[in-house]
Amino acid sequence: QVQLVESGGGLVQAGGSLRLSCRYSGRSSSSYAMGWFRQAPGKEREFVASITWIEDSIYYADSVKGRFTISRDGIETTVDLQMNSLKPEDSAVYYCAARWPTKTYSRVDSYDDWGQGTQVTVSP
Repeated sequence: QVQLVESGGGLVQAGGSLRLSCRYSGRSSSSYAMGWFRQAPGKEREFVASITWIEDSIYYADSVKGRFTISRDGIETTVDLQMNSLKPEDSAVYYCAARWPTKTYSRVDSYDDWGQGTQVTVSP
């Protein structure tokens, strides 16, 4: 069974930065691709960023491109999301998730395992 635990959320002013971390444990991590999603109140969960372990392919949502950076550590147990130039519209619960690399990186239903989420709030 896969376990995902997010950390690093909090309150920040617009223009500030936060770094989220997702610690992965369970089945062999080298087989999976990892993603970050977010969900604001009353909205659907949306894709933010994705990275694969083996090929290191990286994808971003247009809304965060140039501001957010996804990365992983060399021993494949942690995936981070560095968020810069934060905006109030970035406020949401952020979730880490795992999928098989062959599945579509941006679809919620491509991901089989999810963390509990961490709250990010950006004040104006």
